[in-house]
Amino acid sequence: MIKGADSITMKDLSFYGYHGVFPEEKKIGQLFRISLELFLDLKKAGRTDNLEDTVDYAAVCEIIKRVMEGTSCNLLETLAEKIASGVLKFPVQGVVVEIKKTSPPLPVPLAYVGVKISRGVLN
Repeated sequence: MIKGADSITMKDLSFYGYHGVFPEEKKIGQLFRISLELFLDLKKAGRTDNLEDTVDYAAVCEIIKRVMEGTSCNLLETLAEKIASGVLKFPVQGVVVEIKKTSPPLPVPLAYVGVKISRGVLN
C-alpha cells in the first residue's frame, strides 16, 4: 500500500474458470473470487465528477474477465500477474490483486486457497 494514498477497492468479483494443476480443475472448472485495490490520485475525479478522471470499473472487470476466461493457467500466481499487468495499463500507481480458489481439490475442508500480490509503486 502507498501510505496516505487514495484507492479504489473491488471486492470478491466472481468468475468461473478452468485453472489449476490437476486435470479435473481444467475439465470441470470452479469459482474464483478476485479482489483488487487500485492506488491512484482521486482528487480530480472527486472534484469533476467525471469518469475520465478516474479508472472505469467496467474496463477493469473486462481485463479480469479476459484473463479468467482465457487460456488456462496452472497457478494462481500466473493469473494474478496477468491481471496486475493489465490493470497497470490504467493510470494507477499500483495494484494489489487477491485471487481465491473456492473449491481446490484438497483432502481437507477449507474456505479457499489464495494468493495476494502487490505490483507498481507501492512503497
